Amino acid sequence: MQQVVKRIIFYAAALGIWEAIVKLLNIKAVVFPAPSDIFQALWNGFADLTLVYDLLASFQRLAIGLVVALILGTVLGVVFAKSKVIDDTIGSLILPLQSVPSIVWLPLAIIWFGLNEKAIIFIVVLGGTLVMTLNMRTGIKSVPPIYTNAARTMDYSGFSLFTHVIFPAAIPHAVTGARLAWAFGWRGLMGSELLSTGPGLGYTLKFASDFGDMALVMGIIFIIALIGILVDLVFFSRIEKKVMKKWGLLEQ
Repeated sequence: MQQVVKRIIFYAAALGIWEAIVKLLNIKAVVFPAPSDIFQALWNGFADLTLVYDLLASFQRLAIGLVVALILGTVLGVVFAKSKVIDDTIGSLILPLQSVPSIVWLPLAIIWFGLNEKAIIFIVVLGGTLVMTLNMRTGIKSVPPIYTNAARTMDYSGFSLFTHVIFPAAIPHAVTGARLAWAFGWRGLMGSELLSTGPGLGYTLKFASDFGDMALVMGIIFIIALIGILVDLVFFSRIEKKVMKKWGLLEQ
């Protein structure tokens, strides 16, 4: 609680100093808006429902892309972990592809799908799938042999061994993969929406920039950052900690 109070005081002081500097130096809002300008821009955006529609559109794309990415990444991770031949060949491409920012694929996505929803969702899927695949593969390969050996003495084998022992043991890595997939998917979504035809947070950000509305630009950047922090800390971080504790990887 004390930490929360300290942060509130810090951010309130920072905003106050920011506001005072802008006003005292008479800096134009088109160059560097004050917090009051940003608040007013956000208020107007929510009042006329522009930002509401943007949020709904962005979250819809993210939800579709993330679900596909988690399913596809889980399947690929299992395949690569269980097949050495596939892992040594096709699997060797995963890490190099992961090192390429997903937004780099946007020009190809536009050529393949056009400048539409499919291209944006493709970027989200690509960003989330690769990191989920890596974590799922690592999780399955990291299962201690003592687990599988003990299970075999109890007549577990084949599919039953995988579903009852190997996959459950890999859950902590899968949860971490889902958390990272969300982060990569969210970044890819915002980047790809910059070139979309709207609605969406990225589209409105680019639209506001084109018309010199820097207050709205900074307001949307704030919203993007806030959503990223809240979803990660409030949702994924808590789930990850609970799973880690349940699997004995963190102290109770």
